[in-house]
Amino acid sequence: MALKTTIFDPAEYLETEADIIAYLDASMEGGDPKHIARALGDVARSKGMTEVSRTTGVGRQALYAALSENGNPTLETLTAVLAALGLRLSVQKSAA
Repeated sequence: MALKTTIFDPAEYLETEADIIAYLDASMEGGDPKHIARALGDVARSKGMTEVSRTTGVGRQALYAALSENGNPTLETLTAVLAALGLRLSVQKSAA
């Protein structure tokens, strides 16, 4: 009997606000912009890309492209998506 596998999709597991905040916080620890963009894309998909698109005024395809691993969202897009999700950027002193 063959083993059936599926592609892991983090968006399917981001159910609560605490899940989303922890996921985004962890994605930012490495400081890799591509990883952060993809994580934000996962969160946007978990909430519904159509709704995020409508709220931000950015087209769905443009959001998918900007929030992919190869995307490079502008600060404007980043803050608009975070606002649509009820989140905001904040800065804190690093431990080092």
